[in-house]
Amino acid sequence: MEFWHNPRCSKSREALKLVEASGKPFRLRRYLEERPTRSELESLRAALGDVPVLEMVRVGEAPFKTLGTPTDAGELLDAMAEHPILIERPILIDGDRAVIGRPPERVREFL
Repeated sequence: MEFWHNPRCSKSREALKLVEASGKPFRLRRYLEERPTRSELESLRAALGDVPVLEMVRVGEAPFKTLGTPTDAGELLDAMAEHPILIERPILIDGDRAVIGRPPERVREFL
């Protein structure tokens, strides 16, 4: 398993505690420092069940506001790769499945 984490985010910290409490081995990835590639984001989208890319985006962040109103999935994926702060968090990935941990209870259900 891999947990994409932003330590400044309270929801991410809550979800991290749930993952740690599960006792399952996982890799912690601070995705703001270890930026995912567009290819990784495409794989993540597939693991999330091919959700609309907009569901993976933090639309309140400044870089999103400079995009205008993008509707193209490719444009959004490129923006998230360039500005990882746009990636909704936290994310738990287990093989070909993933979940966005908002609210953190979704991580508990996923485990």
